[in-house]
Amino acid sequence: MTESLITCERLEVGFDRRALLPPIDLEIRRGEVIVVVGHNGTGKTTFARTVLGLLPPIKGTVRRSKGLDMTYVPQAASLDSTVPLRVDELLGWGAIRGWAFLQPWKGRADRDLGRAALETLGVSHLAHRRIDELSGGQRQRILLARLLASDADIAVLDEPTAAMDGPATGATFAALRRLATEKGMTSIVVTHAIAAATSHVDRVVVFDPSGEGIVVATPKEIGESRRFHALFDGIHHHE
Repeated sequence: MTESLITCERLEVGFDRRALLPPIDLEIRRGEVIVVVGHNGTGKTTFARTVLGLLPPIKGTVRRSKGLDMTYVPQAASLDSTVPLRVDELLGWGAIRGWAFLQPWKGRADRDLGRAALETLGVSHLAHRRIDELSGGQRQRILLARLLASDADIAVLDEPTAAMDGPATGATFAALRRLATEKGMTSIVVTHAIAAATSHVDRVVVFDPSGEGIVVATPKEIGESRRFHALFDGIHHHE
């Protein structure tokens, strides 16, 4: 059986002691790609931050394997464009081991990983550009390059394709699938781009507070769900 990394038991997430959703039971295993979908305000990012340990649960528990190395990939809009960093400098500070976001590269091997990640995402030509000169989509690819160069067990990504076009969105989910297959990295992706993701993911977590609450299913099961299409048709086709 595939190794369990995080187990959520009767987990309720929210703020000020108020749960946004019914309890969720979810086992997150090594080497799988999970997407979390739902309308804005349903608690997707709150769930992700609770799983990471950045927010406390309202009720229930989150059990994490000992020594688990987790990485958070925020939306590109959260990057402070007023900081005059070059792309290669951001990557150099981006060996995101644990929560050491400003930990520099340890040596040449790490720098080589950074360069290879830029090439994989087709943005090696941006290595010496400043972050504040890049478009939203370019910044997001740089954040993904940091992920590709990391050795995390679990990556949590918040709308990683929000500023990307259709082909770039598909390539992003394909890259996450490769990380799962080749490195055993687990990805939890908060996204609206469900149509582009379905062929690359193992499970879909649907937040539906006005109806079924929380549904965890395979992409095939979700695709055949009338409830999903009725409530989330815009999400299903958004890329």
